[in-house]
Amino acid sequence: MKVLREFDGIVEQATEDELANAAARADKAGLFTCPQTGVALAALHKLIERKVIKKKDRVVVISTAHGLKFSQFKVDYHEKALQEVDSHYANPPILLPADVNVVRSAIDRVIGK
Repeated sequence: MKVLREFDGIVEQATEDELANAAARADKAGLFTCPQTGVALAALHKLIERKVIKKKDRVVVISTAHGLKFSQFKVDYHEKALQEVDSHYANPPILLPADVNVVRSAIDRVIGK
């Protein structure tokens, strides 16, 4: 509390839904975040939406672990199997045979070629 007061800090929280979607949004941008980083990112998004953090402000979010440590969480998110989470950025797996032409066609369909 002393440090929060000294630096005019803010405390924010995130639901399972908010942290899972924030982590997936970061993953979509090329990161592979852990759920704990998802909490920080969800709080960041909330503070930006409320204009507590403004466009001119500089913010650092430190990722505490790699998403590989939480592979089941990632799989469950994309398979829409997490309770209390509406997977806004789900990218469900597509099961394909081991045939390069079938895989190429599936990729073309997904990216709109």
